[in-house]
Amino acid sequence: MKERILVVDDEKDLVNLVRYNLEKEGFEVDCAYNGSSVEADFQSRLPDLIILDLMLPDRSGYDICRDLKANPQTKDIPIIMLTARSSEYNRVTGFECGVEDYVIKPFSPRELTLRVKAILARTAGQRNRLQSDSNMIQLGQLSIFPDEFRVLVGQQEIPLTHTEFKILMALVAQPNRVKTREQILEAVWQEDAESVMDRTVDAQVKRLRAKLGEARDMVETVRGLGYRLKVAEARKPAPV
Repeated sequence: MKERILVVDDEKDLVNLVRYNLEKEGFEVDCAYNGSSVEADFQSRLPDLIILDLMLPDRSGYDICRDLKANPQTKDIPIIMLTARSSEYNRVTGFECGVEDYVIKPFSPRELTLRVKAILARTAGQRNRLQSDSNMIQLGQLSIFPDEFRVLVGQQEIPLTHTEFKILMALVAQPNRVKTREQILEAVWQEDAESVMDRTVDAQVKRLRAKLGEARDMVETVRGLGYRLKVAEARKPAPV
């Protein structure tokens, strides 16, 4: 089955251009021209990725993104935000809402298509890696089930995006060891790391901490260096 992309923008000429380039690369593409049409589109089939304009006539792209990330059914759908606003504030706000990538108008349709492919390849690769590891990881209050893409704090399940989960796993790989922003960028964004800002890591870690609730203090900032996952004891049960 073809991967399905939902393009949401009120500029019909832009939507048609993006649609043409994505369909040429083999994607199935659906379009919406306002925020109220987004959830209605999900009745047929959830998209694999959403390209979302920031400034829609009826709703802000930020608000739509927050709603999607708060919904267990749609929280894992990666979102690329389109906007004419290029300030760092707007970028960071988007990443804090759960956006996977940010593309500034005007943009190259070819570049946007490559970004779509890169994000879908990362999420597919993550799912494949998770399926190969069925062990639960226990770190203090955290119970992590890599094969199920699940994280619990105590008995409460915490909904994380793909990016937040990958950042957590990068820190889990070496508990109590500092991971620099550059190391996190390479672990999470891989070949796209050079195009992602350090502030993106900070915004994603801020969201991760907020979601971890009682376990938020386990993710420590090491000033001038990066982040580490502080645990008293780290153990990974042997396979039964």
